[in-house]
Amino acid sequence: MGLLLGAVALVSGGCGDPRAEPGGPEDGWSTLGCGNARVPARVTVGSHTMPTTPVELAAAMERIERAGRAEFAESFAGIEVDQERVRAIVYRVPAEAFDDFVRRTAESSCIVVRNARHSAEALDAWHDRVIAELAFWSHRGLHIVSVGARHDGSGVEIGTDDVDKARQELLGRYGADAPLIFVPQAPARPLSLPPRA
Repeated sequence: MGLLLGAVALVSGGCGDPRAEPGGPEDGWSTLGCGNARVPARVTVGSHTMPTTPVELAAAMERIERAGRAEFAESFAGIEVDQERVRAIVYRVPAEAFDDFVRRTAESSCIVVRNARHSAEALDAWHDRVIAELAFWSHRGLHIVSVGARHDGSGVEIGTDDVDKARQELLGRYGADAPLIFVPQAPARPLSLPPRA
């Protein structure tokens, strides 16, 4: 979940032993469904063919996200779909109960589980804190263009036209350990309409 300022638009198994995901065991694990052959699903709309999420995978993702936010909020960080590899990637602060739930609910779908630094719930609180003080930051001459919690749990992304100033000011107020990630972003400019004939 996030906020683009200026435009003001809101932007957030089979049971058994988990197998280590490439990159090392610290990166996470995957469900047994990842060992099954998977073929990317496609849909054609008009003359365009594009990838789509298979019904079974979409249903597993929906179950995981719903329970993650409601029952495992201290762990769940976010979820994404990898349509080409026919899998979902769940980010979570490690928690045995949530991992067990993912294993059970994945059924035959491939779900990759990766570690996250922060839960979505924790990042939402930081997001709301920054949003609540936008007028304060604007008064101090700091132009915050966007604010959004990253779905991988790495932090809250702050888009600004002055990254160095934003880092110094926000971390000075919120503390050096605040999970804020600063990225360069120019202010949104409204589209101009072509002249009428």
